[in-house]
This record gives sequence, C-alpha cells and structure tokens, in this order.
Amino acid sequence: MSTTTAAGAQGRIYLIAAHPHWRDSRVNRLLVRAAHGVPQVEINDLYASYPDYVIDIEAEQEKLARADLVVLLHPIQWYSMPPLQKLWLDEVLSYGWAYGTGGTALQGKDMWLVATTGGPEESYHPQSYNRYFFDAFLPPYEQTAALCGMRFLPPLVFHGARSAADSEITAHVKTFADRLGSYPNWPEIDEMGDCPTCVVPETDRPADDSESERHVFADTSLRATSTTETKAVA
Repeated sequence: MSTTTAAGAQGRIYLIAAHPHWRDSRVNRLLVRAAHGVPQVEINDLYASYPDYVIDIEAEQEKLARADLVVLLHPIQWYSMPPLQKLWLDEVLSYGWAYGTGGTALQGKDMWLVATTGGPEESYHPQSYNRYFFDAFLPPYEQTAALCGMRFLPPLVFHGARSAADSEITAHVKTFADRLGSYPNWPEIDEMGDCPTCVVPETDRPADDSESERHVFADTSLRATSTTETKAVA
C-alpha cells in the first residue's frame, strides 16, 4: 500500500495507516481495505511511503491542511504508536505550523484514533498484567490533538486482535467503515463543543533548526569518532 485516494474523494479525511508488518495483520489490514471503499478518504501507508524513514514534510502538511478529519490507524506497540508514526508526528507537526506562534494550520480539525491491541480488553485492568485501564495510555494522543487546536474524537479500539473470532473482526470493520462514511454526522461531536486552546509562550519556543542541526552533527561526529577508536583497539 501507499498513498491512495478513494474514487471521487477530495481528501476530506486523511487516514494515516502505520503497521510495520502488514502480512501479520488480522485487523488493521482489513480496516484499511474497507477505507478504500469510503468516499473522501485519502489513505497513506506510512511504511510503504517512507521505507527509509525520510518523511516528505511539505507533502504531508498539504494533505493535513485540506483534511477535516485526521485518522491515526495502527496497532498499539509497547503502549504507544509504531516508531514511524511517532517520527511522522515529530517532523510534520512542527512549531509555527501545527502549534505555537503562528501554528494554526490544524485548528478546528478532528483527530480520531483507530487502534488495535494484541492483548484482550480484560488485560488492561489494575489486577491484570497491563496494570492500567486502556484509557490511561490515551493522554499523549489527546494532548497532541489539543496542542494543535484539534478535537480528539472518542477512539475506536479493538482488543485481542490476535485471538478474536473472524465474526468479531468482520463486525468491527463494518462499524469502522460506517463511522468513517458518516463523518461528521456523529452524535458525540455535537456534545464535545469547541476545540481546546493551548497557548505556547514565546519563551518555550524550540531551538532554531540550524542550532539543533549543529548539535546533532557534533554529537554524531563524536559518536563516530568513539566508535572508530573502539574498533581500532578491539
């Protein structure tokens, strides 16, 4: 898979699919397939688009700018998102564009998490091996949306993807497709109110890119030198 748009779509919904191993997927693969049949959905398989992890920031920002709904679709890995999805957030949602002074490009848009877990729902409990209810792992997603002035819609989560019956998966995929196709006519959206506002003061502005690059270059050079010396005496 790569970036595709359903027939007749205008990119009103931008679905970002991040699964490192599609062949092993029981649920996410079917969710993406179903999304292809929904109008106004632009789909981007991050691992197909950026196998070298070099993200086209300008292209991604253009897709986000024309979307009303941004869907993050992925399996939960170590209580968070896959690494390429995290890198996408780090690089695309930049200061001055997505948040901070002048960063208003995403204000008023919606974010929807569509996720799967390998463990069953009952494993996300204080008395089980995951120790917390699943909601305890959502604040980073919620605050990412809030910092960008976006509404974080109630997530659609499918637990126990490894062991779920085929009938359960089929029903879940249908629910997902129906929800995607009916956006923005969701009853809960009317009850949520306006998007939150998180003002980042100028004093908290990140370092300039040029300064960050100098630090990275210096650190990389230092580590390269250390590695060379280690090999020399090995």
